[in-house]
Amino acid sequence: MANTPHPESKWATVWSGGRRKLARDPVLGPWVKEIGTIRVPMGEDDPFPYLVRTICYQQLAGRAASTIHSRLVEALSGEVTTRKVLRVRESTLRKAGLSHAKCAAIRDLASKISVGDVVVSDLSEQSDREVIRRLVQVRGIGVWTAQMYLMFRMHRPDIWPTGDLGVRKGFAKAHGLKVPPSASELEGLGQAYMPWRSAAAFYCWRILETELP
Repeated sequence: MANTPHPESKWATVWSGGRRKLARDPVLGPWVKEIGTIRVPMGEDDPFPYLVRTICYQQLAGRAASTIHSRLVEALSGEVTTRKVLRVRESTLRKAGLSHAKCAAIRDLASKISVGDVVVSDLSEQSDREVIRRLVQVRGIGVWTAQMYLMFRMHRPDIWPTGDLGVRKGFAKAHGLKVPPSASELEGLGQAYMPWRSAAAFYCWRILETELP
């Protein structure tokens, strides 16, 4: 998958209904059958460490992001908490390989959670729209990052990240398009996959690294 945060060792099988639905799709069906079951990482109970990890993975290839995240956890002595992040110097975070922008984003996340400006303790009870509304209040967290959190931490079934180039390229490959659709075009094209657009996005990512026999 392109730029998706998934370094955990524990995995969960999700969106089985979506897999069955998409397996009957005339275009995606052969790819779904070739790729198989959807397995995604299981996140921690505390949203903060996962959001920190997601910020680390922004706009980076998986291996590079994983290295930086591992160094960050080490720099924090394994204590990825709001209190610890706010107590350490920025130079400590930068030595892990974080850019200034990502340091600022992680600190802003810790600060807003600490003072209650962004409430994350009840995100599981909120709608997709509300989760996105809350998270994008944090510096450096945009809609894409919030969508990745919804998909890979909360396992929400109907997230359609049209701004993700990997999803657009995978869709184009499956449909034999020379040029990937734009984000606005993909929004309409994805309606056929409701209410399992998270599964469709997952397969679009995997299609990029898969060839049909």
